[in-house]
Amino acid sequence: MSKVLETAAAALGARTEGADIDFSAKFDIDGEGCLMLDAQGVRIADADADVTISADRDTFEALFSGDLNPTSAFMSGRLKIDGALPLAMRLGTVLS
Repeated sequence: MSKVLETAAAALGARTEGADIDFSAKFDIDGEGCLMLDAQGVRIADADADVTISADRDTFEALFSGDLNPTSAFMSGRLKIDGALPLAMRLGTVLS
């Protein structure tokens, strides 16, 4: 298992702890793999989701550490969204 994915899962879990997540989201980290977030929490997996967020490793590290605003990342093209944009926007508020 990728150390990058393990670290990202822990960071995402900490950022979303206690959040009301009533949908599924996939975080696709280029060259590393995928994380799934849903009502059960965060896990390393690749499955269908309501919304998929894709970016490179550096972008996700900056997002999960709080150094990069999700909206800014999307508007600058560093973050790609496939699926329900309103759900991605809800995630943005959780990660900000």
